[in-house]
Amino acid sequence: MANHFRFSTLLVHGGLEPGPAGATTVPIVQSSSFAYDTAEGLEDVFRGRQMGQVYTRIGNPTTESLERRLALLDGGVAALATSSGMAAITTAVMTIVRAGDEILSSSSLFGGTFSLFRDTLGNFGITTRFVDPLDLEGVRNAINERTRLLFVESIGNPKLDVPDLPALAKIAHDAGLPFLVDATVTTPYLATGGELGADIIIHSTSKYLNGTGNSIGGVIIDRGVFDWNSPLFPHFQPFYKKYRSFAFSARARKLIHKDVGGCPAPLNSFLMTEGIQTLALRMERHCSNALALARFLKSHPKVSWVKYPGLEDSPDHEVAKRLYGGRYGGLITFGTGDKPSAFRIINSLKLARNLANIGDAKTLVIHPASTICCDYSTEEKALMGVTEDLIRISVGIEDPQDIIDDFKQALE
Repeated sequence: MANHFRFSTLLVHGGLEPGPAGATTVPIVQSSSFAYDTAEGLEDVFRGRQMGQVYTRIGNPTTESLERRLALLDGGVAALATSSGMAAITTAVMTIVRAGDEILSSSSLFGGTFSLFRDTLGNFGITTRFVDPLDLEGVRNAINERTRLLFVESIGNPKLDVPDLPALAKIAHDAGLPFLVDATVTTPYLATGGELGADIIIHSTSKYLNGTGNSIGGVIIDRGVFDWNSPLFPHFQPFYKKYRSFAFSARARKLIHKDVGGCPAPLNSFLMTEGIQTLALRMERHCSNALALARFLKSHPKVSWVKYPGLEDSPDHEVAKRLYGGRYGGLITFGTGDKPSAFRIINSLKLARNLANIGDAKTLVIHPASTICCDYSTEEKALMGVTEDLIRISVGIEDPQDIIDDFKQALE
């Protein structure tokens, strides 16, 4: 029945099963483990002969409800919830690659992802090649015999470039590679994984999916369309033989997720489930408010530049319009010439909060060069589109005129 609902209805009802005594909210099952009446019953669950929960690190009823809903929203066959967006990226990538393999990744990344790929995975013998995702020929030419996946953000954060994801998906698939998309900034409301051509979709649920800034989480959504029965992925053979289209999800949950332990707390899963219900309403307001603020900033004489794909003169406007149906997300970046002026503006804001997050109902700002990207070289910051005068705004759902007035008084 749920598969016949439209998106906004799925947000409220998708994956929801009746709770105890007719409860209409997901129960918080705050238990570390789950008892069975017989030794045989517990063995059957461990061996996969029977469905069931054994330990919250591997699965939990509250988290399972969240996973069902997120899989429905993005057209997946399965979803795996994690303790953070970074845990989701780490688990997804480690499910696929092994020592000696290479990742081909967009260069315009969130700073934490850049560090994971360059440093942490690099220490385990996994090399990442960073490429401009707008240069399709450059992406194609960067693939070699050791490449095992292509990773891109749906809209680069904080660079705000908009890759042509279906075209990148074709390049990956022509080479027999899975296409992984971090769609945190766009959410399935602007476009689902299938519409973007992704095989695996990743979200930091801490951001727009939750929308309240009250908890941390992530999710990996498997569309079940990539053929893991490939000579490039011999380590998938046992899972492919047993699980077929669920091979990725099975390997991710039964090996990497189980061993690394990046599971969400049941309370956080509950909070995510509650927040998701208003995603459609919030994203419409995020997008319309961001466009209004971007147009104001562009017209202000003290603003040197503004980047927002919703602006008609943006080089990314046409691709974003085609992919996301005339909605362009809630992130804006702008500059006024130098770091001191950026700091003065941030310090003068009264409504917007200065903190390291995006996707909250509240308007948020940050100076990436001195915070989330402070440990990177000038060259690495340039790859990510980070300059010393750049201010990133995560536009909230407040009254648009109040947001504009706050930036107006800060600029003046």
